[in-house]
Amino acid sequence: MKWWDRARRTPEDPRPASARHGRHGRAGRSALTRPPVPAVGSRFDRFDMTVTASVDFLRGAWPELRPVRFEVASMPLHDTGADVPRWSIDREKNRILIYRVPVERLSKAHGVPLNRTDEYHRRALVEGAVFRAAAEYLGVDPWDLGVDDLH
Repeated sequence: MKWWDRARRTPEDPRPASARHGRHGRAGRSALTRPPVPAVGSRFDRFDMTVTASVDFLRGAWPELRPVRFEVASMPLHDTGADVPRWSIDREKNRILIYRVPVERLSKAHGVPLNRTDEYHRRALVEGAVFRAAAEYLGVDPWDLGVDDLH
């Protein structure tokens, strides 16, 4: 049977149509090259990348933050009452823990919840949480963490 006869096949024909060929009798095609790094797809990945970039900046500007471990967790493990914290600080272990869900869901940009804003505002709110947590750890005002105001 020739390839052009496949379209004229009758239900009585015992041979099934080949599933590996497309509509025109050719195999499906795929991209010849793929990007070297997979795309960042999940919210957690985007959040983690933003936290990492903010921490890299802060460590470059503030040597006191170099031994501090910044970690990302979904939610606080214990009930804290009315306000849900966006981060927690453990000075004994040199650790700052940023909580992803409260930062993403409860933070507001200009009175608008984070999940309804654009990518720029999402990133700004995450960076703001990291800066405020680092400022609390250092005991300074978050506005003092800028490069122009280095000690």
